[in-house]
Amino acid sequence: PSLACSMQASTGANMNSYRFMQYGSLDYLELRQEPIPEPGPGQVRVQIMASSLNFRDLLVMKDTLRYPSTPGAIPLSDAAGVIDALGPGVQRFKLGDQQYGIEHDGWLTQYKVVSAEALSLMPAHLSFEEAATLPCAALTAWSALEGTNAGDTVLTQGAGGVSTFVIQLAKAMGAHVISSTSSDDKFDKLLQLGADKVFNYKDTPEWSELVRHYTHGEGANRIVDVGGPVTIAQSIKAVAVGGQVSLVGSLGKSVESLDVMDLVFSQASYKAIGVGSRSDLEAMNRVISQHRIHPVIDQVFDFKNAHEAYRYLQQRHRFGKIVIHH
Repeated sequence: PSLACSMQASTGANMNSYRFMQYGSLDYLELRQEPIPEPGPGQVRVQIMASSLNFRDLLVMKDTLRYPSTPGAIPLSDAAGVIDALGPGVQRFKLGDQQYGIEHDGWLTQYKVVSAEALSLMPAHLSFEEAATLPCAALTAWSALEGTNAGDTVLTQGAGGVSTFVIQLAKAMGAHVISSTSSDDKFDKLLQLGADKVFNYKDTPEWSELVRHYTHGEGANRIVDVGGPVTIAQSIKAVAVGGQVSLVGSLGKSVESLDVMDLVFSQASYKAIGVGSRSDLEAMNRVISQHRIHPVIDQVFDFKNAHEAYRYLQQRHRFGKIVIHH
């Protein structure tokens, strides 16, 4: 019979995990000690080295996602680590492989058992902290840019994880990038990251006119809209004929008036963006490796300070990603 193998004996050993025992407040996030799990057939165990936070983690905390959160669940969907145990039948990986995973919650812990099919090898030039930012934000950006061609104009909104990845990936594709921000302090950072033009959308409420000006009246071929109801009306007016607005999220609650005829006459496509598949992830990996892209990290917190990382995310002043070192 096929037996599991591991880098260390863990029977009876314990680890630390964060769990939301109920939802609605960060006060319910508890640090608990529990047994280190063992992998079953087709599974691997990952010693987690770093994890990262996304806007969706605040929605999980508040239990405001469209699907209910499970009491007692371990949060966070993005992490990177080392495979330290293999279950029977695993052939894709070997002990010591550095990887990160997709389509799984529950990474704010020290060890996690998952299907080997849910993992992908890290790009070799990245640190664990950098790789931990890829599964949700980078892959969402990659999916939002699908079909973008060299010479296209891409518009990004804000300076969070998805938007900073959009800039980096769009430039790797040969696109021209226009970035919007609410903070003049971020202008230089966005330009250094690769944006060709930057504007403050608070200073320019009718920013679609500015986008048209920058594109000689044509509009942006691809708009990655992260604002939802507070940005969609301007996105419709700013998109080029035959272009696409990739709908990624909703960061605001107020709703702009929306002229349906603007939607019709834009002659553009509007696509709700999911994260992506493992094959998408591996295609993205190749581009990240080829262009040696390094994710933008705003701040790294220690595992023991996970609550502080959440509080920093709530402030929404970040530039790039928030990471927890395990």
